[in-house]
Amino acid sequence: MAQPACCSRPLGGTLHFRTLFPARLRRLALVGAAFATVTASLPAAAVADSDDRGHHPSDRGLSAVIRYTEYGIPHIVAKDYANLGFGTGWAQAADQVCVLADGFVTVAGERSRFFGADGAPDGSLSSAARNLSSDLFFQGAKDAGTVEALLATPAPAGPSRQSRELMRGWAAGYNAWLRKNRVTDPACAGADWVRPVTELDVARRGWAVSVLGGQGRAADGITAAKPPAAAPGAVAGAVAGATAGATAGAVVGATASATPDPEHTAEAARALFAAENATMGSNAVAFQGSTTANGRGLLLGNPHYPWQGGRRFWQSQQTIPGELNVSGASLLGTVPVSIGFNDKVAWSHTVATGVPLSLHQLTLDPADPTAYLVDGRPERMTPRTVTVPVKDGAPVTRTQWWTRYGPVVSGLGPQLPLPWTATTAFALNDPNAANLRASDTALGFARSRSTQGLADTLRRTQGLPWVNTIAADSSGHTLFTQAQLLPRITDELAQRCSTPLGRATYPASGVAVLDGSRADCALGSDPDAVQPGVFGPARMPVLRDAPYVENSNDSAWLANAERPVTGYERIFGTVGTPRSLRTRGAVEDVAAMAERGGLTVADLQRQQFADRAPAGDLAAADMARACAAVLPDDPEPCRVLGAWDRTMDAGSRGALLFDRFWRRFTATAPQAEQWKVPFSAADPVATPNTLNTATPAFAKALTDAVAELRTAGIALDAPLGQHQFVVRNGVRIPVGGGTESLGVWNKTEPVWNPAGGGYTEVAHGTSHVQAVGWDGGRCPVARTLLTYSQSSNPRSPHYSDQTALYSGERWVTSRFCERDILRSPELRIVVVRD
Repeated sequence: MAQPACCSRPLGGTLHFRTLFPARLRRLALVGAAFATVTASLPAAAVADSDDRGHHPSDRGLSAVIRYTEYGIPHIVAKDYANLGFGTGWAQAADQVCVLADGFVTVAGERSRFFGADGAPDGSLSSAARNLSSDLFFQGAKDAGTVEALLATPAPAGPSRQSRELMRGWAAGYNAWLRKNRVTDPACAGADWVRPVTELDVARRGWAVSVLGGQGRAADGITAAKPPAAAPGAVAGAVAGATAGATAGAVVGATASATPDPEHTAEAARALFAAENATMGSNAVAFQGSTTANGRGLLLGNPHYPWQGGRRFWQSQQTIPGELNVSGASLLGTVPVSIGFNDKVAWSHTVATGVPLSLHQLTLDPADPTAYLVDGRPERMTPRTVTVPVKDGAPVTRTQWWTRYGPVVSGLGPQLPLPWTATTAFALNDPNAANLRASDTALGFARSRSTQGLADTLRRTQGLPWVNTIAADSSGHTLFTQAQLLPRITDELAQRCSTPLGRATYPASGVAVLDGSRADCALGSDPDAVQPGVFGPARMPVLRDAPYVENSNDSAWLANAERPVTGYERIFGTVGTPRSLRTRGAVEDVAAMAERGGLTVADLQRQQFADRAPAGDLAAADMARACAAVLPDDPEPCRVLGAWDRTMDAGSRGALLFDRFWRRFTATAPQAEQWKVPFSAADPVATPNTLNTATPAFAKALTDAVAELRTAGIALDAPLGQHQFVVRNGVRIPVGGGTESLGVWNKTEPVWNPAGGGYTEVAHGTSHVQAVGWDGGRCPVARTLLTYSQSSNPRSPHYSDQTALYSGERWVTSRFCERDILRSPELRIVVVRD
């Protein structure tokens, strides 16, 4: 179908109709143009384009139509999956080319080559502390052909043809954007590390996201693991074929040390996997039709993710006419919408408590520390020699050591060492290292028509590595499920096969440490699992059609406080244990909303920005009463705390003083001393309570917080937003919300810089928010907000526009249906072709 003459433009050209036509003629032109692009099959001859830079595309080239509406949100239309990937890759590159290019350098194992070995990655694709260990980890996966093998695995264990087409198209779209555009972002303009990518690079990035909780968490431990010093002959046989440099690097310098202390390791493991220490989290709540004004479902999704780097969300609508039509957010460098909605169902994810790894304690051959015993018979570890280039230096070569269980690790971060001694080593099992199915889960969600469709997709694809799913649909149904790919560690197996270390770590944290010397301690398989060694869907926590289902990164137990979820294995999470203040506050809020009934999308919007601080509700009155005894000659702090409204709204006075006190108090007072009334499993939402003002930590935290603010020249009753803000292109933008320990739904984890005026940046917190419902029409009723805005480029008009909205607690009205897209006063159509 020919495009109207008004719309003819070079390849990748832009049409801004507001400047071309008077209002009435403009609307007619828009309707015609949109009808042509959306309802047609978009053949190669659909647009009468002139050539671009001498390039004449083949009829077999990829293409898409991108309609931009307010705040730079693209609505991408294509005829099939490859073309949809093409449009998505183009549009992501236009907004985030530098962040994307940096991530592709990471998964290529070339950070040391471009940025130096001692630099630090942004943490978005692994927990590696230095570029060198990041490169060794990702280069090791490349050398082993890990992702290539997964791509070659037939579905359902491997990715579907549609997922591969999306990845192929995304790479082509990203590359086409690079060819046709000049990079203006100063973060990478002119940089030689901004390069074309392949489908395999896109797949490697998806794999990195899948293993963030397993091998990616242990990247430093995998690349640093080396056997203790031993007789040269004992190790030489194991590394036959490896370079001399690799052997020396793997062996020299290691020393034998004692087995980790169980009590200390258990606490370190608990802290490592605790939600309060995570850089990712989320809230989500779904309301059943029985609680809403019109009998249809409602969903509020509020993921908490980093504000900078490669783990940001990016908004879009993706449409293949007659196949799928979905709106929402994707993680950068991934193709399908991961959190979103269509005309019938909406879903969000929260980071789950399930531990996506297990450890296997190896009993080593006394004659060879690179061999381990299984049922008394020695098995040689497999050495993998890895070499990475280094900027201004010689290449670095190291050896990684692999077992039947996975790689040997020297620890899970610096707080949890797992030393390789003459008698013992630890191997890590990560089932998500064989999982490249997340895209198929997302595609299945996009095509679903109900919460049952989402559940069917999860059962079929089993692709989610570390999140829960919360959903509602237009028929009024709700769903909570922890359909998370986890190692098949049953409580019975842990009881039978845990080492002394595992008997401490598993109850405390869900981290299993199994006896690797016994073949009968293998994980086994469930009949409904798509891969061996993992739980099948029938074993996963689920709650259907409750009046509300909510999760704030605690376990499934209190997804609905009136219908507790129980009966799952410890590795999924705990039952009958204290909940975080964010969970307690969230359950109080949403249970009250459900009981009140008559809910609408506007109620979801109010909940998002209520900024209630549950810690303040529990502690502020007791604190104000005890204040005078601590500061008898200084009544101002007591007055400020007494007048505080107990919110973390940007205009709240006293919020900053309480925040600075609370951080100190909870960091120094043992949990058992913080409250007078202890936790009770019979009343988990209301306990513990009653602030213990008698503990010495209380007085010290209060006096120190007062002194800190005064020393920084910050008034004790200053509005929070004056001293909690971000600066974008020289403009200070106030930010509301509060830290994890305060329990605020609208989570903000800011960076404290008193010399700069207080909290001067946000590290992570509220990111892509969506409040979704239905009114019986063809279009969902949806409001969205991307807190850090669509682009990382300070020269983009969409660098901070939604951040300003977030500051003012305002929302974007989603334009899902064609009529709404066409009515956008900012409508801009871009036809992109390869």
